[in-house]
Amino acid sequence: MKPALAEARAFIALGANLGDPAAQLERAFDELARLPETRLLARSALYLSKAQGYTAQPDFINAVAEVATRLTPRALLAALLEIETRHGRHRAFKNAPRTLDLDLLLYDGLVLHEPGLTLPHPRMCERAFVLLPLCEIAPEQRIPGKGGALACLAALPDGAAPRRLPLDDQDAA
Repeated sequence: MKPALAEARAFIALGANLGDPAAQLERAFDELARLPETRLLARSALYLSKAQGYTAQPDFINAVAEVATRLTPRALLAALLEIETRHGRHRAFKNAPRTLDLDLLLYDGLVLHEPGLTLPHPRMCERAFVLLPLCEIAPEQRIPGKGGALACLAALPDGAAPRRLPLDDQDAA
């Protein structure tokens, strides 16, 4: 019998801009909480942000979740991709509109470069729509090779900050 894996802390970015994005994120939070050997520890508020890359699309709703899991990074990523698929995610082209996007940002301070999985997420420190909700739930979080999440957020240029949705907009989801 294999020994049980130690519980790891992981952070997951959530985003959507098709259908009812806020409702999609709320359902995704519920699904994260039901993953095997995984507990949802914290979730940020929902944030509205402009699309990046391909900008001719609706604004995004974004958030970040913190989980404690015994899943390996690869198994957790596979579970995230399965949730995306259940939500109708299609990868038409880079930065395309989407019903749900789940990105594994951090996994217990692990630095990993494998095909299909890089930790920490390679572009997370370029994205206010990731850093702002991350800092909301884990302001002291360190990003391997980059420093503190708050410092990374402060280093971003002004003007692209997402807007936190009012609680009544979040409750309606």
